[in-house]
Formats: sequence, C-alpha cells, structure tokens
Amino acid sequence: MNEQALPFDAAALWQDIRDWANELGFADVGVSDIDLSAEEPAFQRWLDAGLNGTLDYMSRHGSKRTRPAELVPGTVSVITARMNYLPRDTQGDWMAQERARLARPGEGVISLYARGRDYHKVVRKRLQKLQTRIAERIGPFGHRVFSDSAPVLEKPLARKSGIGWQGKHGVILTREAGSMFFLGELFVDFKLPTTPEVDPRCGSCRACIDACPTGAIIAPGVVDARRCISYLTIEYHGSIDEELRPLMGNHVYGCDDCQTVCPWNKYAQRSDLPDFDQRDGLSGGRLTELFAWSEEEFLKRTEGGPIRRITHDMWLRNVAIALGNALHALAPDDPGRESIRAALQSRADYPSALVREHVAWALGR
Repeated sequence: MNEQALPFDAAALWQDIRDWANELGFADVGVSDIDLSAEEPAFQRWLDAGLNGTLDYMSRHGSKRTRPAELVPGTVSVITARMNYLPRDTQGDWMAQERARLARPGEGVISLYARGRDYHKVVRKRLQKLQTRIAERIGPFGHRVFSDSAPVLEKPLARKSGIGWQGKHGVILTREAGSMFFLGELFVDFKLPTTPEVDPRCGSCRACIDACPTGAIIAPGVVDARRCISYLTIEYHGSIDEELRPLMGNHVYGCDDCQTVCPWNKYAQRSDLPDFDQRDGLSGGRLTELFAWSEEEFLKRTEGGPIRRITHDMWLRNVAIALGNALHALAPDDPGRESIRAALQSRADYPSALVREHVAWALGR
C-alpha cells in the first residue's frame, strides 16, 4: 500500500486491532517499525562466537533475520502479539511448585509451555484470524504471519513494539505478566503508529543467571545455546557432553529454571485457552514410566504438541540422563533405585547407539 494514500485512519484502525487481538486471546499487542540495524552487530558476534551451537538456521538466511523487508518484501510495520500460557488450572505459587519438581529425582520435568498443544499452531491460527479481521476492514493487503518460525528476530521486535524488555536470561519480560507467554508477529505492508518501548526493570537482579544449572547465561542477555538445557534436550540431536549430563538433573524436555526464580513471574497470568492445559503424563510423570514409552506411545501422547519436535530416540536419551542423575541422587538404600536400574537395563541393548551410550552412562552413575 502507498503510505501517502491510505484509504483508512491508521490510528483508528490500530485501536480496533487491539480490541480484535484481545477477543482472539492475545494479552497484548504492539507495533514496531522494521529497522533492526542496531541488533545486527550483537547478533553477528553471537554467531561468530559459535554460541548458536548446531542451530545453523540462525545464520542460514543472511540479513533477512535482521531486515524484515528482505524476508517479506513490502513490509512496513510489524505487529507483535503475546499470548499467556500458564495452564488454566494453575493455583497458588506456581514457581515454587515447579522448583519443587527439581527436588524429586524420580520425576521427569517437562517445560511448562510444552505440556499442552503446540503453540506455533495456536498463535499462528489466531494471528491469521486477526489478519482476516483487518482485511475485512481495509481490503486485501500484503502480510505474513509468524510464531517462532522463519528467520524472524522475535525478541528485538517485541522489545521495539513495547511488549516488554529483554531480561538477563534473554527472554522478554513485562510488568503485567512476567515472561510466561508466547510471541507472534504479523508483518504488514502499511504503516501503523508505533507503540513506545518500555524501560528495562531487571536492575541489579541476577537470579536467572545464578539459577542456570549449566551456566548457559554467560552475560546479561547472552545465552550460550551449547550449554542451555532447552537446546540440549530439544534442538541438539547428538551425544550430550558428559560434563553437562549431571547438571541437567531431571529435565527431560526444556527447562524453566531461569523463569521460576524471576521475581517478575509472580505476576504471570493464566491462559484463558484450553489449548495450554496440561496433558496427562506430561506433568509429574515418573521417569521409569516415561522411559517405557514405545515409539508408538510417544507419538500418540505427544500428538499435536511441541514435544513432537524431537525423535523418540532423543526422548529416550534425555530420560536416560535423568534416570542416571536419579540413581546418583537417591540414597543407596532407597527402594526406588532398583526400578530405575531395571528400566535402564531394559534399554541396554536398544538398536540406537545414541540411546545405548546414554543408558550405559546412566547405569554407571
């Protein structure tokens, strides 16, 4: 569209967009321009240092990640939306409840966001509905919808749009809801009034840095993916460094440790959507039970959820590490040790070399 001849009042449209987004389940929306040039040097340094690990897609698309108009030609403004994801039945001090899981060696801990439906589908579908509402008002326009997909620098866009600030753990924070929300973007080819950035409010707090089990937060806002438990359990397909395995505790998919100590997350909001309700077996599951899942059961239980990002072999690898750490943590006379050993022995001759290696390590614990 030609900015000089917009057939609508952009400011009035923006007010409508906010209302429509709220009706669609988004807690907040903001608008930024497409100038991310200030992000390029730090992003390139991060890549040059190899802190992206095997996340080759972070460098695969050249400048498109920091230049939205190269990714989607014609883009003029970016609408960023956030959607809360704490399950609807969340009660009491959820952060303390999640931290308590880490002290129960026999329990497998799955990141909160991954216990429900795949957020990529939920966020994108609702952003598409938002796009439709806009088109009904102004007519067809150039656009594209994203949610943790394609070469998009979500966090800088969220920060520029005033959704929140980037915490020392690298995650976007807001005073109203902490960091327990998903982000999505709607690239559009017309100009909307931008929303102001908010000031960072982490101050001298370094709770997230100190809480990271593997020391992955190497500087405020800088995460070494190669040490991050979320990366290791989800993105990394190979043999996990033996130095890091004992530090992973009972995490089997993702890690929320930096978020469950953040003071701002006492304001985290529950979702209104059933999509993010916790599925049976993904909250409080015993490691021995999770390790017994066949590939068929794994696929069935994770259908439509984000855990489908990993393979069954990776799942067994992750759970084997947690079982080994449980063996190490339990007292020598604890009756639970026998069932853990039996579970591991049942996979000792598993066809996958990746699984066999981690099982052997676990038995050695």
